[in-house]
Amino acid sequence: MSHAVSDVELARSLEGGFVSSHADVNGIRLHHVAGGRGEPLVLLGGWPQTWWEFHKIMPPLAERFRVIAVDLRGMGGSDKPASGYDKKTMAGDIHALMRHLGHDAVNIAGHDIGGMVAYAFAANHPASTRRIALLDIAHPDDRFYGHSLLPRPGRQQIDGDIHAGPGRFLWWFAFNQVPGLPERLLAGRSRHLIDWMCDYLIEDPSAVSDRDRDIYAHAYSTADAIRAGNAWYRAFGQDIADEKTYGPVTAPILALGGGEGGYRLLRQVLTGKGTDVEVVEVPGSGHYIPEEQPDTVVKHLTRFFA
Repeated sequence: MSHAVSDVELARSLEGGFVSSHADVNGIRLHHVAGGRGEPLVLLGGWPQTWWEFHKIMPPLAERFRVIAVDLRGMGGSDKPASGYDKKTMAGDIHALMRHLGHDAVNIAGHDIGGMVAYAFAANHPASTRRIALLDIAHPDDRFYGHSLLPRPGRQQIDGDIHAGPGRFLWWFAFNQVPGLPERLLAGRSRHLIDWMCDYLIEDPSAVSDRDRDIYAHAYSTADAIRAGNAWYRAFGQDIADEKTYGPVTAPILALGGGEGGYRLLRQVLTGKGTDVEVVEVPGSGHYIPEEQPDTVVKHLTRFFA
């Protein structure tokens, strides 16, 4: 891994006057990067990445919005406490941060784990939610219990090769449930995981550069960082229980779905989850939509949030 670049340096490298900061809210310290002017637009990333996954879309969005990219509880430059990784609590973190920054209501977009938090934010803080966008993800619900323990031949693998299968075998959902072991296996070796995930879930692996992968690998290089990232997955049971108490989200929802069935799945899953739901397919993209198709993401987010 090459020399780590600080969040301060990374923020300064983006056009739009972005600044890296920290805030003490909801009992933890959260890192965030903010720039631009206009209505607040919060960006929440996922595993195994950081706020940097939005670096391609932040400058153009900053021309219209006050963009605030946040490292979630357990991510990157934010605290990694022993508990609080259910998405309802994490949404409370973001709500407290927005109040700290002086915003009563925000637009919010989330990818992967960040999308789950964005949905929980809208469900639990409707008065503070203008509109939400979910990037290739939906909130955990009972369907998560149906994920296959073994890859299905012809659907998630071909001739025993999961890379050749047309679907996705979500083995890491189970791996991240195991307490203690991932930290021992991955501490100091997280670049191997980053490369595997990027290459497996992406249409064009070059969309996430070697430098980007180093940035993510550095963020997950310690046992504490790996434990915290795994904790987002270990909280899925609580997330599923919490979701049963939510009614349909009243804020308008935009869902962007990538390849390998992401778009079709979101069309199925989000039915009934909101009162105003739009699902859009992003051609030529796998799971990492903000990095694979940044122009398309900017176009849809600008249209939707404006």
